[in-house]
Amino acid sequence: MARADAGNRDDEPREIRLVENPDGQWTARDLGVEVSAQGATRSAALENLDAVVDAIAGDGGHEPTDEELRELGVDPETARTQDDDLPDALQ
Repeated sequence: MARADAGNRDDEPREIRLVENPDGQWTARDLGVEVSAQGATRSAALENLDAVVDAIAGDGGHEPTDEELRELGVDPETARTQDDDLPDALQ
């Protein structure tokens, strides 16, 4: 178990558990926020965890670019002209 202050919003120490999985992957868990992330290395797992915590706090993520939408098979023009109603599966 490791403690780190990086990325903490309240200047309180973060408690992070880092575990090597049987498949060789690593799992990092922020015990305060109660979220986990995995990575091929310890560093990758910690970086992924920081990205998840930032996204939850509203500091991460961005509006997808046209290129990112195309990579997902989505037409950017269609995506931007749809109304804001959620699909039935997400309601």
